[in-house]
Amino acid sequence: MVYHVIGIMSGSSLDGLDIAFVELAEVRGKWEYTIQAADCLAYEPEWVEQLSGATGLPAGEYLLLHSRYGHYIGEKIKQFITQHGLEHKVHFIASHGHTTFHMPAQKMTAQLGEGAAIAAVTGLPVISDLRAMDVALGGQGAPIVPVGEQLLLPGYQYWLNLGGIANVSANLESGFTAFDICPANRVLNALAGELGRAYDENGALAAGGITDKHLLTALNELPYYTLPWPKSLANDFGTDTVLPLIKNTRISIQGKLNTYTQHIAVQVAHAVAQLQKQQGAAEGEQKMLITGGGAFNGFLVKQIQEQLQPYDVTVVVPDAQTVNYKEALIMALIGTLRWRQEPNVLSSVTGAQRDSVGGALWQS
Repeated sequence: MVYHVIGIMSGSSLDGLDIAFVELAEVRGKWEYTIQAADCLAYEPEWVEQLSGATGLPAGEYLLLHSRYGHYIGEKIKQFITQHGLEHKVHFIASHGHTTFHMPAQKMTAQLGEGAAIAAVTGLPVISDLRAMDVALGGQGAPIVPVGEQLLLPGYQYWLNLGGIANVSANLESGFTAFDICPANRVLNALAGELGRAYDENGALAAGGITDKHLLTALNELPYYTLPWPKSLANDFGTDTVLPLIKNTRISIQGKLNTYTQHIAVQVAHAVAQLQKQQGAAEGEQKMLITGGGAFNGFLVKQIQEQLQPYDVTVVVPDAQTVNYKEALIMALIGTLRWRQEPNVLSSVTGAQRDSVGGALWQS
């Protein structure tokens, strides 16, 4: 079976809307993919403001934003289809939306971007609300990309995504598992913003700073890092817990960037150490695939590699297209599995009662 799907992802770093047109083929249980067209559409300042402030809105205004953002996504998809000549070629759309509230302990998660609105604007079937069923079944609802890593990106022991939040997946003898490690680009970008930069290109600012050992220790001692998995982070952990801790430390912005980069690397290594402890000592070199915007941060990748040396793990950064659009690609796969009514969220990752077929289907 061959499917032509548009996958949509809006990450917590608010850098833009990722759109990928993907051909997915399943042959005797094995999946293959080709990203045939892809764009990252940067958000206008007003959308950055609206999305970042969504959790503070009254209920009625939040729901209006949910509808408005869905229509916005639909219009962007229509433009993408026209630009790339994809009329009558798309079978359906899989939209993750933009996560706002994520409270799995209360069995609730919410992503902005109403699926009905996207379907109404595009005239195409839309699959949305991809995390909701897993959370209803007692799962964390995150990470959800491991099913795609397992099916589309084999050959690694670890998959690290450096987006607004850093998360890791691992292929253990006991099963596939994954969890959120720590905030990543959401914090780094906020610090770079204090120097008038949208982000720290290649980690150059961080590389010129000096690590503050007291701040690094305080960051590493945050209680979340001692919790067992499955576990996941909401965006406000970075903005409400981590950033105030950093900003209350009287060092240069470059020093803060350097220290937080070191913190991410230390926590990635800590996660690998815990995973290796669970699965037992592995023989020989292991490989970790790094994707997400942070994969372009050379200083961060270098620090991660140095921290992973004691664990015999080598990092691999793939081609730029895979780095940029892995999540949109995997949303397309998750939507396709939902279309086929096959499990698309792994309970071994999220801690739910069982694997589930997640996603609401909207047909105009």
